[in-house]
Formats: sequence, C-alpha cells, structure tokens
Amino acid sequence: MEGYRERPVGPGMVLWASDGGATTILPDGCLDLIWNGRALVVAGPDAGARHHDGGGARHVGLRFSHGRGPVSLGVRADELRDTTVPLDGVWSEAAARELAERAAEDPVRVFRDVAGGVPASDDPFGARVFTALARGADVAGLADALGTTTRTLHRRCLPVFGYGPQHLGRILRLQRALARARAGTPWAEVAAVEGFADQPHLAREVRTLADTTPTELLLR
Repeated sequence: MEGYRERPVGPGMVLWASDGGATTILPDGCLDLIWNGRALVVAGPDAGARHHDGGGARHVGLRFSHGRGPVSLGVRADELRDTTVPLDGVWSEAAARELAERAAEDPVRVFRDVAGGVPASDDPFGARVFTALARGADVAGLADALGTTTRTLHRRCLPVFGYGPQHLGRILRLQRALARARAGTPWAEVAAVEGFADQPHLAREVRTLADTTPTELLLR
C-alpha cells in the first residue's frame, strides 16, 4: 500500500503510519489505537473488509495482534466488532483527554510509550490461538490441544478476537493466500496449498472477506 509504513514495537504490537489516502482495510483479528489527526479512536476487529476514506490526514496507529488488544485497552473485542469508537468511549474521559493531548504533539512517541507500558500477559491463550490458526491449524485439533471443547474455544475467543476461531482461521488463511500470491504464486496453486476446495472456492472467500476479486485484491 502506497504511503503506508509499519514496524514492530513489542510482542503482538505494530506501530504504523498512513498518508491518509482512501484504502480498503482487510480483516486481521486485531484492535488498533489510532490518532487520526484530530482525536484518538479505537478500531475494533472487522469481520470483513472495511473501506476507509482517510480524508487526506496522516494517521498513526498502534495495532494489537495475537489477542493483546483487549487486555491492553481494557475492552472486549466483540463489543467493538466492525466499529470504531472514540477512546473516551473505552477509557475515562480524563485519561483519554490526557493521552490525546500528548498524541497531538507526537503520536509516534506516545504510541511507543503505550506499547512499552503494556504488561506481559500471564495468559498465553490469545497468542497461542492466533499463532496456531495463522499456521493453518484446524479448530477441532486446536481445541483438543488446549484441552477444551470447540464450543468453549468459541466462547473464549469472542472477547479476545471479536469472533470465533472458525472465522479468525478463515481471515488468517486469506492473509496467507494473499502473501503467497503477492510473492508470485499463481492463484490456482495458492488455492491448493492453502486448503481451498478449488480456485472458485478461494475466489468466493476473497469476495466474502475482502469484497473484491483475487485479481483486484493484488492491485490494491
């Protein structure tokens, strides 16, 4: 994506900046704390593609992956699914205002400070689930590995990722497929390697999750 940059700043955390142009944001199972040039907002996990008009303003964000967002920001992911809210809708008005005043001066430094202040998690559930699904684990096998049932796994994933492991697995499979295609692998081969029934099945998933075609997706 032109005008977009990112770099890791801690376990499960990525600092990013965008020039504010219009873009399509693919679902990724993450929460983002964003300075949009005027205010701080929290973007929840998307179930499908989100079309965003940046309004020409530079955006800086801190993305929380691997289930780090809910613990770091103090909010359930499923409460923010497919939506963006002002930070003072999640934090107290005073705490949100104080951070926004600092972000107005230097959002990059502020988000580095926020990332540095996130405590190490005592619960590896989010990271373990995200990592396993990102590698292509099936939900039933993952539930067995965690010593639980698929129903309980689904329930535990909702507040951490915003949706159940089945949908998160589909999203992460699409991310893997797109990475392969961008590296030059033909879509038919991508479909076979990533476990789609066939290329039309992959195309339907792209349409459902990215609201476009495979060819158009590569051009974005």
